[in-house]
Formats: sequence, structure tokens, C-alpha cells
Amino acid sequence: MKPIIALLIPAALGLAASAPVVNRAPLAPNAMYSLPLGSVKPSGWLRKQLQIQADGLSGKLDEFWPSVGPDSGWLGGTGESWERGPYYMDGLVPLAFLLDDPVLIAKAHKWVRWTLENQRADGGIGPAKNADWWPNMVMLKVLTQYQEATGDARVVPLMLKYAKYQLASMKAVPLKEWAIYRWADEVVALLWLYNRTGDADVIELARLLHEQGYDWKGHYANFQYPGKVAKKDAVLKTHVVNNAMALKTPGVWSVISGERGDREAIRQIYDVMDRYHGMPTGIHGGDEHYAGRSPVQGTELCAVVEAMFSIENVTAILGDAALGDRLEKIAYNALPGTFSADMWAHQYDQQPNQVLVNVDRRSWTTNGPQSNLYGLEPNFGCCTANFHQGWPKFAASLWMAMSEGGLAAVAYSPSEVDTTVKGVRVRVSERTEYPFDEAISIAVQPDKAIAFPLLLRVPEWAGQASIRVNGKAERDVRAGSFHRIERLWKAGDRVELRFPMQVRVVDGYNGGAVVERGPLVYSLKVGEDWRKIAEHGPAADWEVRPASAWNYALAADAKAFEFVSKPMGKHPFSPDGAPVALIGKGRKLAGWGMENGSAAPPPSSPAESAAPLERLTLIPYGAAKLRITVFPRLKE
Repeated sequence: MKPIIALLIPAALGLAASAPVVNRAPLAPNAMYSLPLGSVKPSGWLRKQLQIQADGLSGKLDEFWPSVGPDSGWLGGTGESWERGPYYMDGLVPLAFLLDDPVLIAKAHKWVRWTLENQRADGGIGPAKNADWWPNMVMLKVLTQYQEATGDARVVPLMLKYAKYQLASMKAVPLKEWAIYRWADEVVALLWLYNRTGDADVIELARLLHEQGYDWKGHYANFQYPGKVAKKDAVLKTHVVNNAMALKTPGVWSVISGERGDREAIRQIYDVMDRYHGMPTGIHGGDEHYAGRSPVQGTELCAVVEAMFSIENVTAILGDAALGDRLEKIAYNALPGTFSADMWAHQYDQQPNQVLVNVDRRSWTTNGPQSNLYGLEPNFGCCTANFHQGWPKFAASLWMAMSEGGLAAVAYSPSEVDTTVKGVRVRVSERTEYPFDEAISIAVQPDKAIAFPLLLRVPEWAGQASIRVNGKAERDVRAGSFHRIERLWKAGDRVELRFPMQVRVVDGYNGGAVVERGPLVYSLKVGEDWRKIAEHGPAADWEVRPASAWNYALAADAKAFEFVSKPMGKHPFSPDGAPVALIGKGRKLAGWGMENGSAAPPPSSPAESAAPLERLTLIPYGAAKLRITVFPRLKE
């Protein structure tokens, strides 16, 4: 294992340190609070990943894709005027300011400036021809991030005027279609606004949204969809993205209701979704509606990034360490698994067992034959506009503030923190190659000695975790919890964490095996033959054909795997750039073949085979664009 050396490097932040804004009465307090955008910035490999995103579709999309081009209705033009402009900004704004990229910041300014300068007299915002509340909900999220990053004094008055306009209008023009199911996304922005204004009309609007919105708490308490939904039964409440957004709904509402049952409902939601639609990467299946647990069903990219945003919000409200585990699992597996390594192409649907990417009529619930292509806008352009929020919001949520003052490490990745704790500027530098490596080094630098609690999430899988403060071992370090260190912190204090990553073989679909190590899920490395099938200016659509066998039953003895590593490269989420791998053994299953354009569901385990025993290379799921993730277990 490569040694990780504790370094004390001040965060290169463009703005002065700022403190979080906490819930004001009568709102129920959170366990934690998000730090203002820019307080946490990525470093190391994570910053490089965001830079790859900036150099790919995220940074260039507006230059050639008409939906977010200069004729967008969100720039005053006559073009697309619904969700795509706000979706794009919801990722571009945090990406721009986390990278301190002047070109991207200028683009963000251009988009947000139009909304700020063109509020109508009645308080309405956005393109005049848009008669739907839903796109405005996304734009409110954009505005909250922009204000935190820039301090623009126009944002809060505009949002408050808009809230009063919406409150006065919604009885005559109620929520419709998508907004009925996504109402909690606006409540997130309204809570932000109320904490800065104390205006009672803001909470009244939130209550009206709750009244007109769908009852997700009741939906999961009386869940009616234990398997794949037939096309004839597909409705908005079974839609995968609506459900990804719903993962936060009772928790967000609990801040207003103050009801313990609303917070407890969050755990029920995740239990239900895991039981009936859970995928090995922590996300739920849905292509484009509930699709069950078969690894040949898909999951829409919009659902991945929206589930991450939901978990980030609910983690702050509940302070539950298990949510941090899930956030990492999705971020380090499902998210990169659906992009090309250079992030110039993405999928609409990803499959855990994905052995062929091409135009074909697969067993999707409702999606079309282009859904698993890597391309510009396979199947539908919503993910093209929306995927940009995944990495930046994850980076911004790595650290949160404690309700009583202090800091919490919610998820782990190289990062820099610059914030204020009890009126004192505190900088934190996290050095690590996690999730590829098990060592994490944290340096704490307050401007003056100050006592505050530091919470460090210990993953559920880290049974032998150790934490040292200035070389002294901490006691009672328990997996699946936040370890609390409360002391007088001084400049130069160092915290060293080690989360031993043992190989785990967990149960998968049809009795199969899924291999994990740390937060990473491992998949069979299948040879990839990429073929360009269409060009879209600087972007392209690609099919990917297998260049090696994939139909193996796995010898599923966790102790028999060999772990190998190599130095981190530019593209850690690529087949050849993955810095870690596992070497196992398996035998081919002659009877396991293709079905409806995909690998057939894995045969029941244990599976017999007389084929020769072969060495198999498994790499992180996010690096394998063709892969087998749920293996039949080999009968020995």
C-alpha cells in the first residue's frame, strides 16, 4: 500500500471563509448543515475528475448543442424554454466555482444574469412561454448556489418576490405533471430562502407545495410495485427520476413538520427500494420506470445524479452514517460507470451486466433502442442537460458543519475546506487516494486554537478501522457510525485514518455473487471495441462491442482474490487507467448467452462448468464500460 503523508496545504479559495446558515425557528434543526458553495473544494484525483468534466461535455455543451445554446429561452431566445437550461446551470454553476475556472464562471454569469435582470413585474421568472412550475424549481436551486458562490445581493430579493408570486398564483394554477412529484426540490430552495429572510410566506408556500404534491411517504408505506412495471402500467409515480428525487422528500418535509415519523420514513424508503429495485451500485433500477433487480435492466443517468442530490440533502438532515456509505457507493460506481473516460459521451441507461453497447431493442421498460449508447443525447436529452451536477455537488458535500459547531466528514475524497467555526477561520486539508486506497490524512489549521467537535464517518464495511490524532490512537472506533473527536484544535494538528479494505463477496440477483472492496464494486474487465456511429460536432455516438469472453461463473471465495495496484493516472475510471484490480478465478458457462441484445440474466447459482479454470481480472465498476458485475457462483 502506498504511504499517505499528511500535508498542510492551505486551500486555494477565491472567497473568504464563510459560516453555514442554520435553520431558524420554527424549523426543526438539522443534524448537520451544508457549507456554502466554495467552502469545500476538490483536490487531487477528484479535482482532476472535475477538470475532465470541464474539458468535456459540461464545459462545451452550450457551444454546439441547441437546447442550451444562445437561443435558449433562459437566455431570452425563442428556443428550448423548459427544463434543459436550468438543468445545465444546476451542474455548471458548482463546477465553475469549484474549479475557479474563469471561462466557465463567465458562462454561469451570463445565464444567471438573464434571470436576475428579467424578473417580471408580478414576480415571475424565466421564459414567458413556460407555464410549468417545474423548470423554475430547478432554477431556484441554481440561484441558491450562485448566491453562495458570489454573494450577489440580487438573488434573495428576487427569490422572495418570486415565492410571493407563486403563493398567490398556485390556487388558480396548481402543480401539474412533473412538478406534482418533484415538489420537494423547490422546498429545498425555500428552506434556504427562509433561513435568510424569516419571511412567513416562504413557509406558507412550502406548505402549499406539500398539499398539492404527491404523497411519497404514503407511496412507500404501501408500496405497490415489487417487480418490473409493464409498459401499460408505467405512470409518473413509477418513473425512475421522480423516485430518485423522492428519496429526500419526507426528510425535507420533516424540517417543516417537525414530525419524527417523516424522518423515520426515509429509512423505509431506502429499505423498500433496495428490496425490490436495488442494484449492486447502490442506485435503484429503472429504465425508465421501476425495473426490478435484474442486472440486465438499466438505470437512467438522471436518476443517478438526482439520487446523489437527495442523499446529500437527507444526510444533512439526519446525520446518518449509512447515508454516507450509500452516497460513496453511487458516486464511485454508478456515476463514472455511465460516462466515457473523457466525459465526452454518456449513457441514458447503464446496466450492471453490460456486455454490448449498441442500437437494439432491449428489455427496457419503456426506453428506446439507443438508450445504452455512449453519446451526446442517447434516447432523450434530459440526461445530456442534467448529468453535470453529479461530481460537483458530491465534491461540495464531502464536509458539512455540525449543528452545535464543528465539522463532519460525510464522505471521503481529496479536498480542501475553508470555513468559520465559532467565529474562527478553520482550514482543513484532506490528502488521500480513497476510494482506491485505504489511508486518509487530514490536517487541521485554525487561525487560533479553538475547541470544537470533528466527526469522522467510519464506513460500515471498515470493521478494523483506526484513527490517530497526532500519532495517538483513538479508542472505540466503530464501523457504521460517526467517530467524534472533541478537543482543542491547534494549527498543524493531524488526523490519520485507515479503513482496511477487505474483499467481500455479497449476494446478488438469482443467488449470484457481487465483489466489493471498500466503497468500490468490482466488475469483470471485458475487452472493449469502441466504434463511432455518428458525429455531433465535437461529440459523437459510440457503440462498444466485447473483445473478450464475459460468460464466466466466479469462484466466489473472498480470501482467494489477489489485490493489485499501480500509480494513479489521468483517467482512473477507465479500463486501462484503473489504479486497482482484483485477480480471481472462474470457468466459462457455455449456456450463458445473449437475450434481447443483452447478456441473459445470470444463471442460478451454484453453476456447474467443466471448462478450464481461468484467471479473471476484475476492475472497479466505474472503470469498466463493458462488464459483468453479478456473477453466477461457480460450483466446485
